Amino acid sequence: MPGTGGTQGAKALTSPDRLHKIDQLREKNVGAHMPLPQLVVVGDQSSGKSSLLESLTGIPFPNGQGLCTRYATQITHRRDAVQAITITIIPGPDAADEEKERLKAYQETVESTDELVTRFESILTKHRKLEANAAMGIRNDLNPEGVRTFSQDVLKIEKCGPAEDYLTVIDVPGIFRNTEEGVTTESDKRLVLDMVKSYIEQERTVILAVLPSTVDIMTQEILNLAERFDQSGERTLGVLTKPDLLTERSTKAVVCDLVNGKKRPLNLGYYVVRNRGADEDSEDSQSFREREAMFKQEPWCHLPPDRVGIVALRERLQELLGHITDRAFPKLRAQARKMLDACKKELDDLGFSRQTEREQQQYLCDIAGQFQTVVRDALGANYTSNETLESDELRLITDIVNMTDEFNQEFSQLSQSRFFQPVASADDGESDDGRRAHGERHHHVNEPDASKFPELDSIIDTHWTPEQPEGDIMGWINRIYHRSRGADLTTFGPGLLLGAFREQSNKWAPFVKLYMSKVILIIHRFVMTVLARVCPDPRVLDELQSALDADLRERYQAGMDQALFLVSIERDMKPYTLNQAFSRELQRLRSLRISDKLGEDFIDRFDRKVVYMDKVKSELGGKNNVKYTEEDIHDILQVYYDIARERFVDYVYRLAVDNCLLSGPTSPLSLFSEKWVLALQTQSLASIAGESLRVTGRRDQLNKKMQDLQSAIEILR
Repeated sequence: MPGTGGTQGAKALTSPDRLHKIDQLREKNVGAHMPLPQLVVVGDQSSGKSSLLESLTGIPFPNGQGLCTRYATQITHRRDAVQAITITIIPGPDAADEEKERLKAYQETVESTDELVTRFESILTKHRKLEANAAMGIRNDLNPEGVRTFSQDVLKIEKCGPAEDYLTVIDVPGIFRNTEEGVTTESDKRLVLDMVKSYIEQERTVILAVLPSTVDIMTQEILNLAERFDQSGERTLGVLTKPDLLTERSTKAVVCDLVNGKKRPLNLGYYVVRNRGADEDSEDSQSFREREAMFKQEPWCHLPPDRVGIVALRERLQELLGHITDRAFPKLRAQARKMLDACKKELDDLGFSRQTEREQQQYLCDIAGQFQTVVRDALGANYTSNETLESDELRLITDIVNMTDEFNQEFSQLSQSRFFQPVASADDGESDDGRRAHGERHHHVNEPDASKFPELDSIIDTHWTPEQPEGDIMGWINRIYHRSRGADLTTFGPGLLLGAFREQSNKWAPFVKLYMSKVILIIHRFVMTVLARVCPDPRVLDELQSALDADLRERYQAGMDQALFLVSIERDMKPYTLNQAFSRELQRLRSLRISDKLGEDFIDRFDRKVVYMDKVKSELGGKNNVKYTEEDIHDILQVYYDIARERFVDYVYRLAVDNCLLSGPTSPLSLFSEKWVLALQTQSLASIAGESLRVTGRRDQLNKKMQDLQSAIEILR
């Protein structure tokens, strides 16, 4: 057929193999990821697009309304030993896998153009599952069961034969301004416009702007769109149709001025073509020559011959397609590899796929493993070996040891209700004021802000402040002795010592609760901060923290309960110790008390301090039973209190802090582990580690894109 084959191959600057590879890329949906060299025919409805395509390609498009105007149509010519015309469907970029397989299954083949003329309309509209319009779900009068007016799918018509020169042209639905009730909507109008834009905005697309000569070219929206996306004008070629309908000399002159570049010039220029009219039933050599003869008449005969007629336009399009393909081909390979690397990196950033139970377990186990590694390094003070621990607030064991030293110092000086009576020889002259000075706090800890962790409000209390002990302990002992003394004149009952010890240690519980609260805050801050650093997905982090919350608080509470239990053990049971230091220290205090009384009676003899026995007897005999008992109560209470206090501080750290909160089997630091992950029920596991719809969707998109790009790299080799 004239204009469909046998043109000079020298006009094409690239090999047919390259052009075929570009079409293969388009079939693999690579065009959705990077621009491909292509010729796209655009224009308004009734601009003569269908007739132009038929003239260019020799494909006899049906005249029925709504048959080929609801989706893009790709017409490909390819030289091959076998002559055939194959019609297939290229699924749209958003098609689901199942829909893609269904659309790819569609195929119709005819042997000649004459057979296509006979069957084309039925191929497009016949009511069978695999007919084109029905397969794409197009709704029209012939297919009322369709679900859409326009489709993103592409109808591909490939014409092969020994006389075919390579050419691929893509036709998109015509732009329309007015909707038709029951047929098109405002939404359809926007969809078509967006579809046109999606093609012409691509940098490797040559825009064939079809413009009817019968309208004012300056008002054509398609030229305005082309200028918007091709500001340099290097990709836009104007095709002026229907010149035979012009009757006035002035309107013909306007068309000639456009072709000669005198009005609204384009770098690729304008071409004038005359297509087959709607009343012409068939295309043959005779009718083709008669139409082309028009350009030998006035004023068309004065136009450059290479700017008029279908043959000239077709040769120019082949030349353009070859040129942009040659220019783009090496860049396509590099671009495909670069985009594939970017996809792989983004997939890596998304982490493990988390769609199956096994994948979810692996994902959480990996996070749990990282968490436990940080915990081990933090407990061992191996801060330099783990970059996560570079932050001051994550120096876990250091903060807790410093906090414990501070607790021990303050507890030693401020935990008793009253200062014990100073004995000059015992404290080397240290006064009550000196003791109070020891109560000053030395901050060595980056203490957490409790208000940031309201979930711990029911467990901790950081508002209590220890007060200075009171003085006049002997007056207090005198009062409790006279309230509880018995008939025995020489000693006191065990209940008195228990009561005295309980009252002297009544600050132990709030003191220990304050200390444990600060330790729990340090640990909880550590847990929350490290979780946030090893878990990159904010949604997973939120779900994970929620899932751990109850068990964490239970373990914190267990540590607090253990510490308060140790308080009750010390304060509620009868004072008792096996520590031999008790006897030694008590005897030392008693001796110091006597020597303190005899201080002025010592005399120096032979470089030694001595005292006469009658002085000792006089001093001891002058003390009444009550005063002696009160002093004895004081000394026993002081010695026992000091031993109990030191024992208690050790036990609080070893049994409550270390065993319950740090290193023991029920430590909150050991909760989030691989064992915990593997014990999760399927539903809980999915709730925590399952991917969000957004991540799943993005992962699917990336996997599909990678498949397309890998196919592209194979094709472009």
